Amino acid sequence: MNKSLEQIVTEWVADNSKVIDFGCGDGSLLKSLADSKSIIGYGVENDPDKIHSCIKNGISVVQQDIDQGLLEYKNMDFDTAIMASSIQCLRKPKEALQNILEVANQCVITLPNFGNWELRTGLLKGKMPSSSQLPARWYETKNLHLCTIADFEELCETEGFKILKKVYLNKRGNTSWLTDYSPNLFAAEAVYLLGK
Repeated sequence: MNKSLEQIVTEWVADNSKVIDFGCGDGSLLKSLADSKSIIGYGVENDPDKIHSCIKNGISVVQQDIDQGLLEYKNMDFDTAIMASSIQCLRKPKEALQNILEVANQCVITLPNFGNWELRTGLLKGKMPSSSQLPARWYETKNLHLCTIADFEELCETEGFKILKKVYLNKRGNTSWLTDYSPNLFAAEAVYLLGK
């Protein structure tokens, strides 16, 4: 069965839980979780336009650069933290993961896979590739630390981050037998549930 990112996150987040979304964008994921799972959700975002959209969506949001720290949220009893397609934009992603798991019991991380076959083909042309998950040109991108699925899973193993669940998505944002068969080559994006 094909599952979208939103469906996966909805399955992983418990009803009536307390959720914080780092890099929450317009707050649409938190709004969906509030509607479907009755969660109490908080967003952290740095972009003023996206913050305005969060407020329009009825999401409580704090303006903050995630690189400036996360531990101020440590004693707020969050059940789940979410960082969707933001970890590669941080200056210190390893430290951010360590801190997120201090803030919440579990964490949902999504990241684009730089090892995807389309991106590899682009590199063979001698240029920095782009895709629907990584659309910006090299000189416009906010991504500081691109990685492959293999890189991220190696980091988790090395640092002792427990991968409780993982799902690999194709470029259409759905699961498929091909992405499950060889995720580092065929998945465009990975979704992880990490625990302590």
